Amino acid sequence: MPAPEQDIKQPTRVSDETLRRFLGYHMKRAFNVVQADLTATLKPFDLRMLTYTALVLICDNPGLSQTQLAAAMDIERPNLVVIIDELERRELINRTRVPTDRRAYALIPTLAGKRLCEQAVAAVQAHEAKLFVGLDDDMRAAMIETLSKVRGT
Repeated sequence: MPAPEQDIKQPTRVSDETLRRFLGYHMKRAFNVVQADLTATLKPFDLRMLTYTALVLICDNPGLSQTQLAAAMDIERPNLVVIIDELERRELINRTRVPTDRRAYALIPTLAGKRLCEQAVAAVQAHEAKLFVGLDDDMRAAMIETLSKVRGT
């Protein structure tokens, strides 16, 4: 039998006071802001966060293997294949067999990939400058140090 109806009032304001005691909650809320703006920043380049990250890592480390890239991005190697396929289809990278290990591929950026990467990195730098305008160099360094400790690096 259903419970009798009660006189229930909806709150006029939702309180997240309990959640605000947790660092993870603040990190997630801040990341939502960063992610939304970054998504908009990368859209003109037809890149997503993961494809952008992969392209930057490949451009900064030409010749790295898919296994190395998966480890650097902290994603499963099978999930990386879709990202690599997309970058290769767009002719931003090439996969070349490693002569000493026929099972492994070296990932090499193309000239188009390097150019797109430079443009996207400049846009992301502008995105961060706009988003974190109120933080001085010491605050940024402290945030990076703190978040690195959380990550264990």
